[in-house]
Amino acid sequence: MLNITNNPLHDKVDLTTFKSGQKIFNKSHYIVLNRFLSVFGLILLIMLFLPWTQNITGKGLVTSLTPDQRPQTIQSQIPGRIEQWYVREGDYVERGDTILRISEVKSEYFDDKLIQRTNEQVQAKSSTVKAYQEKVGALERQIKALQKERKLKLEQARNKLLQAKYKVQSDSIDLEAEKTNIVIAKRQYDRNVTLQKEGILALKDVEEKKVKYQAAQAKLISQQNKLLASKNEVLNARVEISRIQANYDEKISKATSDKFTAQSYELEASAQVSKLLNTESNYRVRNSLLYVTAPQSGYIFKSNKGGIGVTFKEGEDLVGIMPSNLDLAVETYVRPIDLPLIHVGEKVRIQFDGWPAIVFSGWPNVSYGTYGAKVVAIERFISSNGMYRVLLAPDEEDHKWPEEIRVGSGAKTIALLQDVPIWFELWRQLNSFPPNYYQPEVSMKINKSSDKI
Repeated sequence: MLNITNNPLHDKVDLTTFKSGQKIFNKSHYIVLNRFLSVFGLILLIMLFLPWTQNITGKGLVTSLTPDQRPQTIQSQIPGRIEQWYVREGDYVERGDTILRISEVKSEYFDDKLIQRTNEQVQAKSSTVKAYQEKVGALERQIKALQKERKLKLEQARNKLLQAKYKVQSDSIDLEAEKTNIVIAKRQYDRNVTLQKEGILALKDVEEKKVKYQAAQAKLISQQNKLLASKNEVLNARVEISRIQANYDEKISKATSDKFTAQSYELEASAQVSKLLNTESNYRVRNSLLYVTAPQSGYIFKSNKGGIGVTFKEGEDLVGIMPSNLDLAVETYVRPIDLPLIHVGEKVRIQFDGWPAIVFSGWPNVSYGTYGAKVVAIERFISSNGMYRVLLAPDEEDHKWPEEIRVGSGAKTIALLQDVPIWFELWRQLNSFPPNYYQPEVSMKINKSSDKI
């Protein structure tokens, strides 16, 4: 009955004569089944040539497009002790609103009048600076007076020197005149002596000439003494000029040294004033830090420090805040093998967790519940999960993303690549080939233009 012999039974026996054969071979349902299978196979064959959009799927999280809109924690720049809370978790705060008040925990800042006492020190040091400035001004005036007095004294001494020189010249002329007189007196005396020996003149006349000759000698010696005295006065005048110059130079040098010392003290006091002003400014800023304020408008979502009287260090997380104004984005991850297929500006479809969707990854036009996005940034370094991070922004040409989306919710992404037939995609999947690599048209145009150049 299995028809495995060379003499088939159905050629010798008519099966339709049997009751069971009449029930089977007289029915036409197998013809309908064959037609159905033929039509299904034809439709399947046609579908193999339908276009299919290659894609890269991935999973990511909803985030914000700019870093300043992402959830953050608020820290205190100084250590302190919590004294009072002004908000509760879930409250909305505006930028600059006070979140909590703290107090100092360091002993050097316990004084309530610290700023006032620092201001008093600044005023005292400022008075010291002013006193040194006045002292410098007085010394400058003293130096100018000494320089002026030195100038007058030197002019006076130079005038005396000039007078002494003129007197030396006068005495020199008088000395020459006396020398001439003594020569004349000597001749007259010698002549009278000769005439007296000849008996022409009396002895009295000779004695008179002798007296005149001796008087001329005395005047010559006196005039020589006067000339020496005049020369001595010239030397004394020169010595006086040197003494005046040295004396006033010493006084001016001392006053200048005192001036520089006062200026040094003034600069030192000015530096102390600047330091105190800096300290006072730091105290004011530190006092303002005793109130922790919101850096931007948002919602308080978590308190890392609770209670009253809790101490903390600077830089510790106190409370978390979620910004109210968000430019939503999605960060997704792709495998390194798929990274060359992703380019900035490409279209991506997103399915958000919690939003019902019917997704046909190869036919994005017939998908329901997905939203459009585009690639805005591709990470240059691999992440800790072994994939590359890609940042997606909303596509302005597509419908708007749901407003109820929250940062941190999950999302599934479908990066759309090249359109290929379904048979090609099935063949690629069976052989585990990557999607077709291609370059966007914009980048291809840029490369062609650069080649021409």
